Amino acid sequence: MHTVCYDIVVIGSGPAGQKAAIQGAKAGQRVLVIEQEPRVGGACVHRGTIPSKTLRHSALTLLNFKRHFGAIAPLTLRPDLELASLMSHLDHVVKAHERYMAEQLARNGITQWHGRARFLAPRMLEVLSPDGSCRRVTGEIIVIATGSRPRAPKEIPVDHEHILDSDSLLSILYLPASLTVLGAGVIASEYASIFASLGVQVTMIDRSVRPVSFLDPELADCFVRGFEANGGRFLAQQEVVDVTWDGAATVVTTLKSGGVIRSEKLLCALGRLPNFDGLNITAAEVALTERGFIAVDANCQTTIPHIYAVGDVIGPPSLASCAMEQGRRAIRHALGLAMGNPSEMIPVGIYTIPEMASVGLNEHEARQRYGEVVVGRAPFAELARGQIAGITDGLLKLVADTQGQHLLGIQIIGEGATELIHLGEIGLLAGCTIDAFVDHIFNFPTLAEAYRVAALDIAKRRPARAGVLSLPTETGDHGRHDRLTPSPR
Repeated sequence: MHTVCYDIVVIGSGPAGQKAAIQGAKAGQRVLVIEQEPRVGGACVHRGTIPSKTLRHSALTLLNFKRHFGAIAPLTLRPDLELASLMSHLDHVVKAHERYMAEQLARNGITQWHGRARFLAPRMLEVLSPDGSCRRVTGEIIVIATGSRPRAPKEIPVDHEHILDSDSLLSILYLPASLTVLGAGVIASEYASIFASLGVQVTMIDRSVRPVSFLDPELADCFVRGFEANGGRFLAQQEVVDVTWDGAATVVTTLKSGGVIRSEKLLCALGRLPNFDGLNITAAEVALTERGFIAVDANCQTTIPHIYAVGDVIGPPSLASCAMEQGRRAIRHALGLAMGNPSEMIPVGIYTIPEMASVGLNEHEARQRYGEVVVGRAPFAELARGQIAGITDGLLKLVADTQGQHLLGIQIIGEGATELIHLGEIGLLAGCTIDAFVDHIFNFPTLAEAYRVAALDIAKRRPARAGVLSLPTETGDHGRHDRLTPSPR
């Protein structure tokens, strides 16, 4: 059998694989992408990020309508509402994104093979095409970007009809009256808050103290309050011992504490596993972690120097933005190119209702690294735009060094958080001081003003130092800062 040789072979065309391939092609390498699905994009486009965010947009639109016009135009969803009707434009969104990704690969001269890849040796792959034919390929650099699949614990009998995982949840025909969500990670929290906003009675259960435990605890606590305000319920530090479908209309969840939760549907979102199906990963000779993910260093390089792994196959945080950056960095490291900024500068965006976002160090991480730090807060309730838009449950935090001068990190919860975080990211990358956010003029009324409010909060908390003005001159007509009124221009 003839063997084809490429400079770079990428297995998988999701966010991580696509960005790795694009980076390689732009560096002048001959690149091959192998994708087992008929279309490019991976689970992100077809079962994950794009579908879930489309449903979220519909849920948020309905929630905002109720908040602003519920008193004059009551809105009630039909009990037999088809879930697909809430995502009527999903097919258009998916096809548009597929087309964009495919055209980008083609525009950069990247070869695409449709088939299932299988390692024969650390440098050789066999690709089985849908028509049954086989091809072999070797790569000077090989990138594994095959994504992940939902974890299905033995004690949770997922049937994809009543007891679902994150891949099958959006295939249900009708919006359920009640939903139990097992887990409190990103996927669990996103879906729990989305369905709660649609009026579904949602109960989220997890062993942890709070959801999305890798985030700043203050943000997680704010999220729980918002989730419960929308009718949801979070049961913390609970262990599930049994899940059964009663054969009629109810999923019964039994807790170790003796509690019993009954719901129409159940979502099992207890983590994800690397997608190695048919890959013959043992032939690649790469080491795995204790949890079964591919072990990599900070540059996404495996224990086999020419093999890199990116995205969900290397474990958390399993976010599309992180996966894309991992793909880019992996190829740049493999080719000896400049790496750019450290990974802690990658913004994290979580599309719960309300959104959460973070970049740089959170308060706990900063204290561990530097000891005392100065933290400034800007509640959206103190912003005119927050009051106008009815998003008073938001919060922006700035974390500064011991003297309250240099920015270390930003955390935000509230609608617009995933957009607002980029301003803080640029500030971090540019080395902006806290006073830069005070001196900058923000449009009024905007949520971006929260940066100025939080910076002023830091300024007044600074430790007194000889010769340093602790608080910038920022006063209103009565000698105080009026956070709801713009400065005169």
